[in-house]
Amino acid sequence: MTTFVRLCVLGAALLMAGCVSQQKYEASQQRNAELEAQYAQLNDTMGSEIAGRELHISRMQDAIKVSLNEDLLFPSGGSEMSAAAKKSIAKIAAVLAPHQRNKINVNGYTDSTPIGPELEKQGITSNLILSQKRAEAVMQFMISQGVKPDLVSAHGFGEANPVASNDTAEGRAQNRRVELTVASPGS
Repeated sequence: MTTFVRLCVLGAALLMAGCVSQQKYEASQQRNAELEAQYAQLNDTMGSEIAGRELHISRMQDAIKVSLNEDLLFPSGGSEMSAAAKKSIAKIAAVLAPHQRNKINVNGYTDSTPIGPELEKQGITSNLILSQKRAEAVMQFMISQGVKPDLVSAHGFGEANPVASNDTAEGRAQNRRVELTVASPGS
């Protein structure tokens, strides 16, 4: 075989290795279509909460993020979900649970306000612990509403990753949130 033919064969092999198989492409397209359908259904189902600025839904590459205002979910300084929170989370679970194949990450965040004495009496000594307890409460409620336990996890991040300044009441309110990230398998 000539050097030219060897280079052509090698080049063709490299090009083929860089290509995505039709099967992988179709699987990716199917995952994207499933997420897009869930995104549309969540927007339709959660219209009043979106209009009331209690939650925000965004579409990301290979994922959907639902950000819930913690004032909707929990009383100030508490980790027990309110009745309104349970109603909203139940609506979200009703969209996500049927035929669930996607992983749901429940991430809790707080503002930078120090933990008060009431929470300390309950053993909650840091914003990190408070955010974890809140994320776990949302996760457990979602499981009670039919979300598969093996496809949901909870993580507390405390005051890390603020979305606004903690110097104002409005900014602190934005930082107190729970985010649900629905990610397609393989993402």
